Amino acid sequence: MLAGESSNHLFGPTMLELNKISRPEHSCIVYCSTMRVIAGAKRGMKLLGPKTQVSRPITDRVKESLFSVLYKYDLPAGKIVADLFCGVGSLGLEALSRGAKSGIFVEQDTKIIGILKRNINKAGFVKESKVINADAFKIGAPVDKQKYDLVFVDPPYVRTDNVGQDSPLSGLLKVLAEQVSPGGIVVVRTNRRTELLDGYGRLQIIERRQWGTMAVTILQQGSR
Repeated sequence: MLAGESSNHLFGPTMLELNKISRPEHSCIVYCSTMRVIAGAKRGMKLLGPKTQVSRPITDRVKESLFSVLYKYDLPAGKIVADLFCGVGSLGLEALSRGAKSGIFVEQDTKIIGILKRNINKAGFVKESKVINADAFKIGAPVDKQKYDLVFVDPPYVRTDNVGQDSPLSGLLKVLAEQVSPGGIVVVRTNRRTELLDGYGRLQIIERRQWGTMAVTILQQGSR
């Protein structure tokens, strides 16, 4: 749990209270067969997801490849992590499973928030997590007491088509440059056809990887 927070404040109603809420005869919550925690303390745990979810779930192979890259930067064990546009929490929960100290999850869709909280509760990471229902383009990764060592940025591809200095993505990355710790890493997932600029504020590109139709750009905060 982040300092000064309580589990009720972070997650609103208790699981018992959530279970009392009336639901349609056919539940909209299912296990996502392609989404699970693939390594660490919660290895193999399946993630819940909305039955009608329109998403770009990251495959086990790609997620493993991404975290193998992050290991080169001594991430995520013992670090503070933010998962923006987090959906049901796949990347943030993977980081916590692999030893991250704490994490925040920022998601705008209120329907997805409920499922995200269930996944966090199911994984047993309530104390290590904070959920924020907001548009990450507007707030970035709000800092409590410590800045972030690792931030995942995974908006819908259509929101990353424009990467220019005046774009919403550029604005977000410039904000994140002030919200990450010195040397902090920001991982941006886009369509493989999208290529970010060399830098945004104090964030500079240090690596770019492609897997299938997606690309991941890794930026690091410098002293520029």
